[in-house]
Amino acid sequence: MTAAVSLDIADVIGRFPDFRVALIVAEDLAIGAERPRDLDAQIHKAESRIAADLAATELADVPELRSWREAYRAFGVKKTSYRSSVERLLKNIQRGAGLPRVNALVDAYNMVSAVHRMPIGADDLDRVMPPLAFRPSRPGDTFVALGDPAATGDPPKPGEVVYADAEKCLCRRWNWYQDARSAVGLQTTRAVLTVQTLTADEAQVRAAAAGLAGMIVRHAGGRAAWDVASAARPQVRVAV
Repeated sequence: MTAAVSLDIADVIGRFPDFRVALIVAEDLAIGAERPRDLDAQIHKAESRIAADLAATELADVPELRSWREAYRAFGVKKTSYRSSVERLLKNIQRGAGLPRVNALVDAYNMVSAVHRMPIGADDLDRVMPPLAFRPSRPGDTFVALGDPAATGDPPKPGEVVYADAEKCLCRRWNWYQDARSAVGLQTTRAVLTVQTLTADEAQVRAAAAGLAGMIVRHAGGRAAWDVASAARPQVRVAV
């Protein structure tokens, strides 16, 4: 089956003109439960390098993280417990916990996220309904937090930036937390990923996307294609 996925960021770039996002679509995946040995070694090297870089640094002073904190405040998020996904990864590395072990695909994109300081998320393409969009929340939007055993509905607040498909929110607070209904697992054979930034230029986003697409093919098999949406081109369509 050939995947073709559209993404639209037009509804957020008016307020956040520096937002860029790479959309990656992958097919024919075979995701392993364990990290391949070479991926594990690469992750350990990245963790050591990042820990050294952040050893004497307050996360609030990291420009890439500060930009997301400011964006969250701009749409009404005041609680300090709500941070971008990449900030949580870097905080864990900084305190010696390292990156989480989930599966080969998730571990690979978490590493790329930490290295490039860009939030990255992934969804099972067979469990989403394109087109996709980053946009302000709307009445009727639904969200179920990943890892909630009770599957309690937790809809977004009015005006909150969300990542959504045609039926539901895939991620609340832009890149804070993922919905359970589209989570990537060992059964996933088709996935859609986003690499997000408010600070990186086009070349940096493309480098991160190309690197991640290559890692997906190497460590989870299949094929991958990607493109970048920005203020200059807010709608993109990626086909594999």
